[in-house]
Amino acid sequence: MDIISSQQHTSDATQRSIAEMLSPTASRQRIARVTGALFIASTVAFMIAATVLSITFDWPDILRQPPDVVLPEFAAGGASLVWTWFAVAWTYAVLAVPILLLPTALARRGDAALRVATYLGAASVLLSLIGFLRWVFVVPALADSYMSGDATTRTAVAAAWTAQHQYGGALLGEHLGQLLGVAWSVTVSVIILRSKVMPAWVGWLGLLASALYFVNQGDILATAVSGFPVWELGGLIGSYLWAVWLLVLGVLLLRRVNGGIR
Repeated sequence: MDIISSQQHTSDATQRSIAEMLSPTASRQRIARVTGALFIASTVAFMIAATVLSITFDWPDILRQPPDVVLPEFAAGGASLVWTWFAVAWTYAVLAVPILLLPTALARRGDAALRVATYLGAASVLLSLIGFLRWVFVVPALADSYMSGDATTRTAVAAAWTAQHQYGGALLGEHLGQLLGVAWSVTVSVIILRSKVMPAWVGWLGLLASALYFVNQGDILATAVSGFPVWELGGLIGSYLWAVWLLVLGVLLLRRVNGGIR
């Protein structure tokens, strides 16, 4: 009888464990854990890749230089610079995954505003990815043609460079990509403040980071509108603060799963 009782107890415990694993709450906790980990991993990986790019290619300052500066510098970087851009692009692309998972992680899949913001956030990452990948698939050919061509060829390549740089870089990657990213972070921050799914300071930090990151639009618009006011330091601080906010989201999602916050 003791053996039967023990087996029954083990069976009941196993069934309870399976039920807990399959429960909506447990599933949401797993998603929250994955979401938090990916926010942290993607942000850290991107910051590392971007730091390498900054050291080796003077990014992002070089983006505002003329083609007779950018293209020779790019050609001098060789294959390693192309792979650095590849790493920058795809480490940033990973950010789309936690953005898409966030509504489930916060148990707010029914929130219409968050749903729309999620689509905007994912679109933001896609546009930025296009901007980054130009440096992998478009710029190398332009740099090679520029370095090996005569004066006429260089003039034509410089015009082609400027066109693709303004369209794929300034318009798609920077202007639209950053605007949609700011729209996503503002919406998430407001939802945090209103729903209290996270501490209020997280929402305020997100709004501050978004506002400062938005300032960078001045630098982008100045490439098309001469004399447009630019506050370079504001955009720089905003981009770093935005990254810090993403890390905070990741950490708090992990703590939320582990019962560290309410």
